[in-house]
Amino acid sequence: MYESGPTDAELEVAGLTREDVTTSCEIWPQNYQAYLLFCAMDTQWRIGMAGPTGLDYAALPVALRMIDAPRADWQELMTDVRVMESAALQAMRKE
Repeated sequence: MYESGPTDAELEVAGLTREDVTTSCEIWPQNYQAYLLFCAMDTQWRIGMAGPTGLDYAALPVALRMIDAPRADWQELMTDVRVMESAALQAMRKE
């Protein structure tokens, strides 16, 4: 999500071509709604002096309605988004 992938030169060193490398991934059906929610929140990152600090949860109810999530699923979806948020922050801090 936050990595551009290898350059053509890097692939050539490994003896690979662009066609040898896949950049897509499958999203399991049980995770699809959480994925949609995370994508709906993509403009809601809070930024501090050291970069991104997390998502602005005040926008979460709007995003949940936007993806038409049943209210009974909101708590579980929030937990799923927090897991993705943590992974995204780790990936962004590596760079």
